[in-house]
Amino acid sequence: MGRIYFRTMSAHHPHFRPARPGVHHSVKKTIKPVNFICVAPQAKRVTLVGDFNDWDPNALPLKRHVDGSWTGQVALGPGHHHYQFMVDGKPTLDPRAQGIARNEQNEKVSLVAVS
Repeated sequence: MGRIYFRTMSAHHPHFRPARPGVHHSVKKTIKPVNFICVAPQAKRVTLVGDFNDWDPNALPLKRHVDGSWTGQVALGPGHHHYQFMVDGKPTLDPRAQGIARNEQNEKVSLVAVS
């Protein structure tokens, strides 16, 4: 996965415009491929669940490699996305995640930001 940079803009910045209600602004509406890797050599099955697939444990099975890693790629739009690996049915945080967030049930989930 490539590097992702954050840039914040204050209300005092000359190019800052507050969003109008009901209008969504984004810098780019580009969908980007994001690579996910889970190292679980003993696992029989690893899938990727997240807000991008309605947390469906069957939607994104990862591909197993001989070194015990599991990989997959997802096309994501700009923004922050919450996800977890399901390792043999058990929710597992990504130790390589860009951050940790909380879902609607206040459980920890991994975070990836796409810009």
